[in-house]
Amino acid sequence: MKILVINCGSSSLKYQVLDMTDETLLAKGLVERIGMDGSVITHEKIGMDKVKKEAPMPTHKEAIGFVIEALTKGDAAVIKDMKEIGAVGHRVAHAGEYFSESVLLTPENIKKLESCIELAPLHNPANLTGVSACQELMPGTPMVGGFDTAFHQTMPAESFIYGVPYEYYKKYGIRKYGFHGTSHKFVAERAADILGTPMKDMKIITCHLGNGASVSAIKDGKCYDTSMGFTPLEGLVMGTRSGNMDPAIVTFLQEKENLDAAGANTLMNKKSGVLGISGVSSDFRDIEAAAEEGNERAKLAVDVFVHRVKAYIGSYVAEMNGVDTIVFTAGIGENDKNMRAMICKDMENLGIKLDAAKNDVRGKETVISADDSKVKVLLIPTNEELVIARDTYNIVKNLK
Repeated sequence: MKILVINCGSSSLKYQVLDMTDETLLAKGLVERIGMDGSVITHEKIGMDKVKKEAPMPTHKEAIGFVIEALTKGDAAVIKDMKEIGAVGHRVAHAGEYFSESVLLTPENIKKLESCIELAPLHNPANLTGVSACQELMPGTPMVGGFDTAFHQTMPAESFIYGVPYEYYKKYGIRKYGFHGTSHKFVAERAADILGTPMKDMKIITCHLGNGASVSAIKDGKCYDTSMGFTPLEGLVMGTRSGNMDPAIVTFLQEKENLDAAGANTLMNKKSGVLGISGVSSDFRDIEAAAEEGNERAKLAVDVFVHRVKAYIGSYVAEMNGVDTIVFTAGIGENDKNMRAMICKDMENLGIKLDAAKNDVRGKETVISADDSKVKVLLIPTNEELVIARDTYNIVKNLK
């Protein structure tokens, strides 16, 4: 069975097609500037050069139409027609407390996801637009949703309840949800496979470090805690997000800077993080380069990020009463050996010790800890699309 995986943003769409007989990636691509001038699709049949096409795409329906055309026509086609696609797996940001795993997108389940829009107003509407566009263009093809929040639904109440009146949890769903769950799940499962130990018998800390970043504690095969919260703003200092701070700072700055709620939200989500600290960039490559050239604020931004990651690792070791494995993934985690080294430095008392030679690697699945390190440290490239494709296949393979 061939599975199409769709990840819709507000003005973009990423896709992959996988043959699930052997989980081979057949094609992938990106549609950009949906609803804007200069809409373009970049399509790649694996083993061939990328093909670009500019065309008006006022809505996601037209964008998905061009995806279908790219998959079925021309030299870069990978299928003869869309009947070869057994199902479509959609990445959906937020499923609230409804789902702890991927589900078939029935009308009833879509209504539940629509009720979560207020929890993810920037993401769920675009995700669901992609679902409806695919349903219109591929009638009869099963649709499955995979959720960023699902993996974290196993957290115990002491991990997800905030110190606000309990009635707000019951009325408005104010609690920690966590994000990047598909990535944390994938790399934790791969770590267990690589080390030959059942995941249920391990204590794992997964570090998804990119422009958006989060750390998760995984115990007995389930998520026990995670750094992102009610929104992706909580937790680590990130590219443009502030991460953890005294909540009174928000109202203080609103008064001082004459900000309304929207302005404060933009400040914390778009203008803060390492961009705000460094004044250089939200891209860690730019910041590290500036730090090496002597920019003190850039160096401070790196130090703050490293400090926060180390603090979460330490706290999760305490929460789980130990750790067997630490996994680094995502853009920074997979490609930045210096950042991995700084995070793991001076953690020998926790049993964490890197091997400098093994750590001299980018984007390759490997063990990077020293042979005498009590804690195994791994680099594992994430593959969220494969997780969604697997879930989609397992849900639809027995449908009549």
